[in-house]
Amino acid sequence: MTTRRMTVAQALVEFLANQWTVDGDVRERTVPGTFGIFGHGNVAGLGQALKQANVHDPALMPYYQARNEQAMVHQAVGFARIHRRRATFASIASVGPGAANLITGAALATANRLPALLLPADTFATRVADPVLQQLEHPHDLGIQVTDAFRPVSRFFDRVQRPEQLFSIALAAMRVLTDPAETGAVTIALPEDVQTEALDVPEEFLAPREWHIRRPAPEGWALAAAVDAIRSAQRPVIVAGGGVLYSGAEDALRAFVEATGIPVGTTQAGGGSLDWDHPQYLGGVGATGTTAANRLTGEADLVIGIGTRYSDFTTASRTVFQNPEVRFLNVNVASFDAYKHGSQLPVIADAREALTALTEALPGRLVEAAYATRIAAEKAAWDAIADEALAPTTLELPGQVALIGQPALIGAVQRASDPRDVVVQAAGSLPGDLHKLWRVRDPLGYHVEYAFSCMGYEIAGGIGVKRGLEALGDDRDVIVLVGDGSYLMLHTELATAVAEGIKIIVVLIQNHGYASIGHLSETVGSQRYGTRYRYRDDAELNFERGDFLPVDLAANARSFGIDVIELAPGPDAAARLEEAVKTAKASSTSTLIHLDSDPFVYAPDGEGWWDVPVAQVSELESTRVARAEYVEQQKKQRPLLG
Repeated sequence: MTTRRMTVAQALVEFLANQWTVDGDVRERTVPGTFGIFGHGNVAGLGQALKQANVHDPALMPYYQARNEQAMVHQAVGFARIHRRRATFASIASVGPGAANLITGAALATANRLPALLLPADTFATRVADPVLQQLEHPHDLGIQVTDAFRPVSRFFDRVQRPEQLFSIALAAMRVLTDPAETGAVTIALPEDVQTEALDVPEEFLAPREWHIRRPAPEGWALAAAVDAIRSAQRPVIVAGGGVLYSGAEDALRAFVEATGIPVGTTQAGGGSLDWDHPQYLGGVGATGTTAANRLTGEADLVIGIGTRYSDFTTASRTVFQNPEVRFLNVNVASFDAYKHGSQLPVIADAREALTALTEALPGRLVEAAYATRIAAEKAAWDAIADEALAPTTLELPGQVALIGQPALIGAVQRASDPRDVVVQAAGSLPGDLHKLWRVRDPLGYHVEYAFSCMGYEIAGGIGVKRGLEALGDDRDVIVLVGDGSYLMLHTELATAVAEGIKIIVVLIQNHGYASIGHLSETVGSQRYGTRYRYRDDAELNFERGDFLPVDLAANARSFGIDVIELAPGPDAAARLEEAVKTAKASSTSTLIHLDSDPFVYAPDGEGWWDVPVAQVSELESTRVARAEYVEQQKKQRPLLG
């Protein structure tokens, strides 16, 4: 056996550079690059290995700087989604706080079923220098370190405590990273001394290796049961999730619904599964869904979930399904999701393979004419409601400046965008409004991270999306919508966009506080407490009535070196926003558009509900009223969906 003398870090870098994902006719590098921030825990190990690789062959394993470890993972996730889970980046962090900063990103990747490779440094395996700088110490267990916190948020976790362990750990990690049913955060903890230790590495470990994405077809019994259920259903509805897009099943879905007439509602991850103007498309479903999707799903006798994990927003906390005879047919590559909520019709299969098989097995199976008429009527009714909400209007009260509401803001951005542009969002009230109102015109055009709904994802995730598009030779624009609360959480990757010439368009909405949670606070009787960005009132010891903070976020963004367009409030704000987006699209560099919005203008009600518990007893009248409403809504909840 031919071997090479290498350090653990050098071997890992070269190993990762030679891993390939194969999906049908598509073959691409599984890990095309690394994000990293160096410290004493990794500078001599992975830092040296990446430098050596760069000198030997700059394209072997490109290294990219980042400004925050959490943002590295967000970039990797954005990249992975746009590549339909075929590729992702490695994220390298130093020991202690650097590693800990990765944990939020790891949880986000795992919650979204999206691959991300995390390589946090760890303290000395030999413990010769205990306690090393930034090391945790637990008297009851000296082996526990920061990296152990990755265990519950990772789909795979292991620690290379001896150099010889690298081979089995790296191969096991790649299996999980490329498995559609298992993927998520994959974490390999690397003690700082072990990274630098040498071993004899077999050439076969470093040779190119292919990982084929599994696309399992439905088993015969499951397909037969699914066909029988669909044939007997009078009011079937499809709930399309992210699995439709990850398997490239949008064409198969379109063929299936055109052959059967079955309508489709989408989850946040499933946005783009069907174009918004398709006759069978009802819009978003669930707590942030449309009246069309929620009414028809509420009456459905068969709900066909395809590639969805059935989150509480998708099911409207189990209240959207009101037909007592409803059954659930779940198509999912992961058995965990296929069997979820007690379904007795699980189809464990790839979405594209399952849809193709169902279409072939159901020739001539069309929904009844009366149901088709109902579908068209509900869709037309919601489209009219959305048209009004998206119109370029502003709210002008006596003695106050005119402010644009979020629905009209979304409409302005939509009108200025191209059909293939990608909108990116993650947290606040924007995901719900986009779910109802954004008219998706391309399978990759809707990128809302809503499994973890992580404030701060937007800018870093948007850069990851753009990076992923550029790797595919795709020059479409990426439009990031972000509120001031989320912007303040994690905006520093704007420096990354400038450093690398990555173009994104950021629409920064100034709400002077947490608009979404403020609204939610009202619905549970807490009167927006703690959600306003105001000066602290030293007498009342709160932030409720003070003046707005004089924070200039436009100036902050400008300080990073990107172009900034500031839009003053006024009755023509929507028109000026449209023009600003067009100007940003025409530019070759990143642009941030800053404007004030009225956080009290809400999107149209889609008749969905979300279960957020309200205090059972309270001295506040607002809370008592909210509790009564909560109890009424609870009566609609189903204990199981199966």
